[in-house]
Amino acid sequence: TIEVYRNDFETSDLSGIGNGTVSTFNNSQVLGRYNNSGFQLALSNLPKHDAIRISFDLNIHDNWDGNLGPDLWEMRADNQVLVNTTFSNEYCPQFHCLPQSYPNSYPNSNNNPKTGAENTELPGFCHSAGRTFVTTRYRISKTVLHTQNSFLLECKDKLKEAVADQLCDESWSIDNMVVQVVELD
Repeated sequence: TIEVYRNDFETSDLSGIGNGTVSTFNNSQVLGRYNNSGFQLALSNLPKHDAIRISFDLNIHDNWDGNLGPDLWEMRADNQVLVNTTFSNEYCPQFHCLPQSYPNSYPNSNNNPKTGAENTELPGFCHSAGRTFVTTRYRISKTVLHTQNSFLLECKDKLKEAVADQLCDESWSIDNMVVQVVELD
């Protein structure tokens, strides 16, 4: 296993990243915030390998509505869909929850909000009608067969909201991204 990319975004280094922007979240620099957009990471001159492993922290900020929207998030590797899912960041009262697909693919599952999350109580970015929203962090890790000397990772969303400040209603960011090439035995 050889690490070919690592970025915690603390130095605001966006080398290789298209549509990159850096924000401060929870006293740390992150890639994003995105709403109805996303980024691309292009890597080239990769050493000989059989697979690529991608891992990062995905922060789901504020008011995601899961399958109800649907509030979709997608990750592609060289145009191959690795993740196509929804997230629900809603408060779940006793009798009503807005389900999400994650950790499964949309539209195949109705999981409880925040299923599979690493941390469910990070601060949100925004406030709405006196309510403070939260951020939920997921650890995303995917391995895909790959032998080419270049690689394109794309992450994007399709969020649905009917508010003036869309970025404050729903957004996402990435932190601690690592890409490794792997030779199989």
